[in-house]
Amino acid sequence: MAGPFSRLLSARSGIRLLALAGAGSLAAGFLLRPEPVRAASERRRLYPPSAEYPDLRKHNNCMASHLTPAVYARLCDKTTPTGWTLDQCIQTGVDNPGHPFIKTVGMVAGDEETYEVGGPQSLPDDPTHLPSHPSSQLLPLKDLSLSPKTLSPPILKSGMARDWPDARGIWHNNEKSFLIWVNEEDHTRVISMEKGGNMKRVFERFCRGLKEVERLIQERGWEFMWNEHLGYILTCPSNLGTGLRAGVHIKLPLLSKDSRFPKILENLRLQKRGTGGVDTAATGGVFDISNLDRLGKSEVELVQLVIDGVNYLIDCERRLERGQDIRIPTPVIHTKH
Repeated sequence: MAGPFSRLLSARSGIRLLALAGAGSLAAGFLLRPEPVRAASERRRLYPPSAEYPDLRKHNNCMASHLTPAVYARLCDKTTPTGWTLDQCIQTGVDNPGHPFIKTVGMVAGDEETYEVGGPQSLPDDPTHLPSHPSSQLLPLKDLSLSPKTLSPPILKSGMARDWPDARGIWHNNEKSFLIWVNEEDHTRVISMEKGGNMKRVFERFCRGLKEVERLIQERGWEFMWNEHLGYILTCPSNLGTGLRAGVHIKLPLLSKDSRFPKILENLRLQKRGTGGVDTAATGGVFDISNLDRLGKSEVELVQLVIDGVNYLIDCERRLERGQDIRIPTPVIHTKH
C-alpha cells in the first residue's frame, strides 16, 4: 500500500529532486517545475539599473560583499524559465543587513536555472510518500507548534513561508529518529537523528532512508537536481555540493568563553549555531556544532571531520575543567573545487 509520501510523488509530473543533509543531523529536497511565465523581454523597468541598485554599505552578508553595480546591471533583466529574477534572489539579503560579527549568505535560488542564468511556485498539496509502515505517521504543520513567527528572516523575506501552513508536513517513524520535512526551505529535508554519540548509526540510517527516496523517484522517471560543477542544487547557495550538514548538540561552558574558541572551530572546519539552530542563542553553554563546508569533501569525509572535531572540542573542555592549557589545532586542509 502506498504511504502518504508516495501520494505526493505520484500526484505530480516534471519533478526533479534536490539532496540535502541538515537540520541537526542529515537531509533531502526536491524542486517542482511550474508553468512558464513571462520572458525577460516582456518585462519593462521604469528606472535604469543604476537607480534601482540597493544601498548595501551597511550590510554584512556574502551577497553584499560580491554584488557590484556592474554585475547588477548585467543580470537585473534576466529571468529563469520560471520567472525568477536577480531582485528576488537578493531580496532577503537586502531586507536583512545581518549582524556585524555574523556573516550570512544573503540570497536564495528560486529554481535550478538560477545558478545557470546568473543568479517554486507550484508546491504539492499532500506532503508524503514512503511505503506505508505501522510505525510511521504524517503530521501536517497545522497540528504542530510551528508557525511563521518561528522561521528565520531569510525564509520569511524570500517568500518561502507564504500560504503557511498549506502544503507543509513532517513524516516520521515512531521513534522520531527518521523524518522527512516537506516544504520548509527546500521542498524536502530528510533528517536522521538520535540522542547519544553514535554518529555512525545516525549516518547509516540517513543513507538507507535517502536511498529509498531516490529509488521511489527513479521508478517514476525523476531525479535529484545535480550538476558536475555545483553538485547537488539547493535553495541556499551555502548548501551546494554534498548538501550535507552533520551536527551534534554539545555543552561547552568553559571552551565557549575562551578567546581561542572561534579559531579552534575555524581550523577544524566546524561552525557553531545556537541551541535552537541558526539565528538562535546558545542556552546553558549548549551549541549546535556541524561541518562548515559542503564542497571539497565526500559525505563520509565530512561526517568523519565532525566526529574528529567534536572529540577535540570535548578534550579541550575537559582540559579546561582540570585547569590545563589547550592549543589551537593545525588547520584541516580544505580542498576548493
